[in-house]
Parts: sequence; structure tokens; C-alpha cells
Amino acid sequence: MSYYVAKFLSRIVCLLPGVIRGKLGDWLGEVCWPLVPGRRKEMAVKNVMLSLGLDRPAALKLVKQSATRFGRMLMEVLYFPRLNKDNIHKYVTIEGREYLDEALSYGRGVILSGGHSGNWEILGQALALNGYPFVGIPQKQTNAAMDRFINEYRKLSGMRLAYKTDVREMIRLMDKGGMLGLMLDQDAKEKGVFVKFFGRPATAAAGSAVLARMRNAPIVPIFITANGDGTHTVLVHPLIWVDKTEDRDEAISITTQKLTDIIEDHIRQFPHEWFWLHDRWKTTPVR
Repeated sequence: MSYYVAKFLSRIVCLLPGVIRGKLGDWLGEVCWPLVPGRRKEMAVKNVMLSLGLDRPAALKLVKQSATRFGRMLMEVLYFPRLNKDNIHKYVTIEGREYLDEALSYGRGVILSGGHSGNWEILGQALALNGYPFVGIPQKQTNAAMDRFINEYRKLSGMRLAYKTDVREMIRLMDKGGMLGLMLDQDAKEKGVFVKFFGRPATAAAGSAVLARMRNAPIVPIFITANGDGTHTVLVHPLIWVDKTEDRDEAISITTQKLTDIIEDHIRQFPHEWFWLHDRWKTTPVR
């Protein structure tokens, strides 16, 4: 039932002008803000204060901004059926495209390393509609109907998908020249690599570095940020390579820290666009 409700809402959203979609998204974000559990808001506020040195009122304002923006993000996802290769440039601009082209030129596949900042869903659409062999690596949703819906909409652009648990498929797509989009800005629990993130220890998924080293493929840090006029800008960074030293674990750890530092720098520039409600520092080192 939820799948068909989402499809129906999408049809309505696709008929609305951009200004109305934006206002509707802002309203939805404000309506949903009181529904966020108080303990999660408190956790996010404390993390903002520790990470950015803001006082409590400023931190709370920032956390609210980072949460209510999901209303607009939802409107943008529901509008996906109207996006195509001829109009995507009206909504998304790519800066640093030369780094994507350079990475592809090696013919070994590419790891795109990003974070949950800005509308990462439209980032995948923009890359695929611009002709890049983008492969999304989502986590399977617990709600099967919504998993079906979001994956169907992701594929509208021509992008491919491989669940993050299917490593064999990820390698196969890399070997075919695919650009795998991997996130490493969430708590990876005990399976992750400990890094310094805003001066505190946190675990990060090592998959980007592991796959890149395994296939001697380049890693390209990439992010997206929203502009004031409702459009978006994709920010592509220079290539990063994993050193092929004898100490595999050290090389992976060093690379993961480099990528984490780049993510931190991006968040410092656009702090209101990052997902502060996630408990990023949940896993702590064992003493």
C-alpha cells in the first residue's frame, strides 16, 4: 500500500512548479520536526557543540536545519520521473568533472567516496544522467515496499544498484568500469576502522579503501550542496590512491583517515546539510 501511496504523491509533485515544491518541502520539514525524539535531538546538539564549538541555541538551530531540509529532499526525490539527460543541467551543476574523467581513463573502475550531506540521492541521478556509469550502493530498507519504491526511482536515471552486502557484485561492476558510490560518514561499529572525526575517535567503513586497493583503482571524493535558488552543485575532488605497501591494514587506515578528513572539511563548509541526527560517535575504542 505504501508503495502506491508514494507513487501517487509523486505524480502530484511532478505537476507542481519548483517554487511550490520547495515551500511544500519546507512545510513538511517543519511539521515533522516535533516528531523527532528528544533524546536524539539532544545527542545531535551535543555533537554539534563539541564538533563546531557553537553554543547551545546555535547548535539547536543548526540541528533543526539539518533535519527539516529532508522535507525538500523528499520533494526532489518524488520529482525524479521528470528528470532526464536534457534537463538535468538546469537542476545540477558538476564542478571538477575532469577528475571523474581522469578516474575513468584508467579503466579499473572508480570508487566515489561521499557522505550524507546535501541531497545525495539527486547526486546519483545527476551523475547517471550525465553519462557516468554510476553504481549506487544502498542499504536494504526494512520496509520492502519503500525499498522497492526508492530503488525504482534511483534506476530511472539509468544508474545501477548493488546492495552493500553484495561485495561480489560490487567487484564485478567495478571490473566493468563502474563508479561505485560509497558512504563512510556513519558509525561502522566494530567492523570499521577507527579514525579521528572532528577531533574525536569514531569508526568509519573501510570498504572504499579496501576495494580501491584490491583493484588498484582511484578514489574520488564527491559531495553535493544545495544552492539558494533550488539548484544543486556537485563538488568533485582530486583522485586519491591507496598505497600498495606491505602493511595492508596501515594503508587502508591511512586512506580512510584521509577520506574522513575531506568529509570533515566539507561539513565545516556546509554544516547545516549534514545528517547530525545520526549517532556518529556511538562506537568508542575499547580501553
